[in-house]
Amino acid sequence: MGFNWAATILIGGILSDYFFFALLYGSPWMVGFILRQRERRITELAGEATQLRERQAEQERRAIANERARIARELHDIISHSISVITIQTQAIRRRLGPDHAAEADDLQAVEATARQAMAEMRRLLGVLRADDDPVALTPQPGLDQLPQLIADTNAAGVAVQLHVEGDPVPLPPGVDLTAFRILQEALTNVRKHAPGAQAAVLIHYIGTSLELRVDNDRAAPPDADTNGVGQGLVGMRERVGLYGGTLEVGHRPDGFTVAASLPLTGPELA
Repeated sequence: MGFNWAATILIGGILSDYFFFALLYGSPWMVGFILRQRERRITELAGEATQLRERQAEQERRAIANERARIARELHDIISHSISVITIQTQAIRRRLGPDHAAEADDLQAVEATARQAMAEMRRLLGVLRADDDPVALTPQPGLDQLPQLIADTNAAGVAVQLHVEGDPVPLPPGVDLTAFRILQEALTNVRKHAPGAQAAVLIHYIGTSLELRVDNDRAAPPDADTNGVGQGLVGMRERVGLYGGTLEVGHRPDGFTVAASLPLTGPELA
């Protein structure tokens, strides 16, 4: 009986010592292990966040490059038309000149030859800009004269659009005219996609040296986005506005969403 009691005391003491040393040395090791695991997870999350930012930046760069190529293709059509007009008018004037204006006729012929050469180079440029699956445009580039049809199509799609024009309309440079139409087209397309059944108001304001555009809708309609999450519609609007030194404001309101752009009608961008 005494032996069992002594053995119990001895075993209890050994176990107490074991747990004491385990607690004394094991607790710091366990805390260190947990901290190392936490630091490793933080490092992994930071790396994943960096990779995500890099992927998003690359997607944005690609979106910008695609939009710039699209804009360049559209401007190519406008410039080509202008050069064609120059060529035809130069040729017509040259043919009306008599023998007494031989020197002037030679100068005009040189202008005509330069214009034709520029046309040929523009066609080569279009071949570089156009993607393999990009169809050749068979219609002139649109402008604000096609806005009524755009609004009619938007109304037919279930979005009620009201158009307001303020100020005295003035002839727009072809590039600005195209840019204004594309901005309104993108804005109304976003309303159709993200806020079906909404009501939208389009404002075109001619203010002397600038053209103000605004599209309001009574529901939240974020900028269009592709499957990778890059705002293609917003990228396109920014690139077009920036091309002419304008400004763009896009954002939510308590009662909807607004796209507002300002395009200068004078300045070096239009020279």
